[in-house]
Amino acid sequence: MPDLVHTSDARERTARSARRKVAWRVLPLLFLLYVVAYLDRANISFAKLRMQEDLSDWFSETVFGVGVALFFVGYMFFEVPGALLVEHWSARKWFARILVSWGLCSMAMALVETPAQFYAVRFLLGLAEAGFFPGVIVYFTHWFPRPDRARAMAVMLFGIPVSLALGARVSAVLLDQTWFDLKGWQWLFLIEGAPAVLLGVALPWLLTDRPRDAKWLTDDERAWLEGELEAERKATAAVGTVSLREALRTRNVWLLALALFATNIAGYIFVFWLATVVKGLLLAAGRGAGATEVLNWTGLVYLCGFVGVWVSGWSSDRTGERRWHCIAGQVGAAVFLTLAMVPGQRWEVVFAWLCLTGFFAMFWFTPFWVLPTMTLTSSAAAVSIAVINMCGNIAGALGSPIVGALKDAGHADRASMTLVAVCFVVGAVFVGLVKVPKRNA
Repeated sequence: MPDLVHTSDARERTARSARRKVAWRVLPLLFLLYVVAYLDRANISFAKLRMQEDLSDWFSETVFGVGVALFFVGYMFFEVPGALLVEHWSARKWFARILVSWGLCSMAMALVETPAQFYAVRFLLGLAEAGFFPGVIVYFTHWFPRPDRARAMAVMLFGIPVSLALGARVSAVLLDQTWFDLKGWQWLFLIEGAPAVLLGVALPWLLTDRPRDAKWLTDDERAWLEGELEAERKATAAVGTVSLREALRTRNVWLLALALFATNIAGYIFVFWLATVVKGLLLAAGRGAGATEVLNWTGLVYLCGFVGVWVSGWSSDRTGERRWHCIAGQVGAAVFLTLAMVPGQRWEVVFAWLCLTGFFAMFWFTPFWVLPTMTLTSSAAAVSIAVINMCGNIAGALGSPIVGALKDAGHADRASMTLVAVCFVVGAVFVGLVKVPKRNA
C-alpha cells in the first residue's frame, strides 16, 4: 500500500509540474500572438480617422465598410485548411508562415491609393490570417488536457480587449507622426504590422509542436502529458465522430450559430466603428475631437472590455453557469449602448454608458464558447464549433458594409448603433433558447 501511495503522489506531482510548465511556456506566447493578430485586424478603425482626411476623394464610409467585410471573406477561405495543417503538419511552421504574410499585408496598407488596392489588401490580410485562430484551437488539443482547455482559451481571449486598448493608445501617437514625409496612418500600419513579421521569423525557435518534442519537459512530464492526451483521443474515437450533416441536424448547433451570427454583427460593428462614433459624440458635446483625443477615450472603453472578460470568466467558472452569463453580456451591451445614444446628455454621462457598453460587449464571449461543450457530445462539439464559428465570420462580412451605406446615405450614428443594440438582443434570445442539460444548468 505505501508503494501505491508513493506512486500516486509522484504521478500527481509530475502532472502539476507538467501543467504548470506548459501554461507558462505556451500561453504567454500565444497571448502575444493573438494581441498582434487582433490589432492588425482592427487597426483600420483607428487609421480611418486620418485616412478619410488624406484620401477624401475616394475613402467613403461605404468603401471602409466593404474593406472591413473583405477581411472576413478572405478569412473564410483558409479557416478549415489551416486547422488541418496544424493537426497533420507543423504548428510552428504554419504559424510562422501566417505571421510573416499577415504582417506584410498589414504593412502594405500604408501603400494603398485606390479603392481597388484597399479592397485587395484587406482581402489578402484575411486570407493570410485565416488559419491562425482555428489552428490555435487545434494546437491547444496537443498541449492541454480537456479540463485545462477552456481556461487556456480564456487567457488567449484576453488578447482582444488588450490589443484594442493598447492599440488605440499607440495608434493615437503614431497618427501624429510625419517622419520621412509619410502620413501618420501610414506609419501606423508599418509599425503595427512589423511585430508580426519579426515574431514569424522567430517563431520556429520559440514554439514547440508537440510534448514529445519539448526538451523543457522532463521524461516523466512528457510521458504523463502524452498519455493523458492519447487517452482523450482514444475515448473520443470510441464514441465515434459526427459528420457535418449530422451536426447541421442538431437544434442547439443552429441556435448557437444564429446567436453568434447576430452577436458578431453587433460586436464587429462596435469594434470597427467605435472610434467613429466616439468622434461624433465628442463633436456633439462640443469637445475636442482630434485623433489623439478620440483614441484616448476609445482605448478606455476597450479597457473596460478587458475587465468584462476577466469578470465573466471568473464568475462563470466559479458558479458553473454559462448561458445566463452570456445573455447578461449581450443584453447589458444593448441597454447601455442605447443609453449612450440618447441626445442631450453631458459627455461624462455618455462616456460612462460607453464604458459599461464596452464591459458587457466583451463579457459574453468566454461563457459562450463553453456552451457547445456543455450542450453537445464531445464528438459533435468538434464539428459543430467549426460550423458555429463559420457563421460568426459571415456576420463579420455583413455588418460593416451596412453601417457604411447607412452613414453615406446621411443617417446619424444613432441608426447604426440601434442596429448593434438590436443584434445583441437577438443573439441573447437565441442563447436563451439553447437547451442546457440540468447537470450543467
